[in-house]
Amino acid sequence: MATPGEKALALLREPGVLTDELRRELIELLLAPPQERRMSYEAFLEWADEDTLAEWVDGKVVTYSPASKRHQEIAAFLLVLTRLFVEHRDLGVVLSAPFQMKLSRSGREPDLIFVAKAHLDRLKTTYLDGPADLAVEIVSPESVGRDRGEKFYEYEEAGIPEYWLIDPLTERAEFYRLDDRGRYRLVPPDAEGVYRSAVLPGFWLKVAWLWHPPPVIEALTALGLLGSAPDSYPEGG
Repeated sequence: MATPGEKALALLREPGVLTDELRRELIELLLAPPQERRMSYEAFLEWADEDTLAEWVDGKVVTYSPASKRHQEIAAFLLVLTRLFVEHRDLGVVLSAPFQMKLSRSGREPDLIFVAKAHLDRLKTTYLDGPADLAVEIVSPESVGRDRGEKFYEYEEAGIPEYWLIDPLTERAEFYRLDDRGRYRLVPPDAEGVYRSAVLPGFWLKVAWLWHPPPVIEALTALGLLGSAPDSYPEGG
């Protein structure tokens, strides 16, 4: 896998690939110390590819570590459930990382986003130009500060209606919704450990599934997408 510097040099060697302005930004990026490297969001999109583990924050490139196996298992499980539910109800689009979400001061890559039909015009070829309707972050040891700190307030300020924080290490899931003042309010699961989404009408999630996922077919059946839900599960909306 090529390093960021090698990728940038390869782009610089190809005539006609970049504008003069983006070319200058990439040269400055290569010459600057890592902690001082800055670029526009347009230059960041040119520089990064699907293998680049990085986000853009206030003109700076923030790199992060590869995801763990458990992280990927939870992300894959949620992706299947939400995407099939959204397609079945014709609610919009569900996308998983890596896919950029461009906010006013950052370009983030949540582990999963939902974009409602009313906001599909925000979807561009390589990024979402504006807030998603739902953002999901699966916490890792190196991302906990960003997910609970910087991203929490960025997503709140951007007006993302729901934000899910899932921590595999502590087996704790937190579900936040914007209140009337535009502030995130923690919404706990019900007495049966089930969380019901506000932006995905009829969608519910048994939190224990995150730590011990059932067969996907069983979960889809419980949601009412395949046959009849077993008596032991709450009815879908």
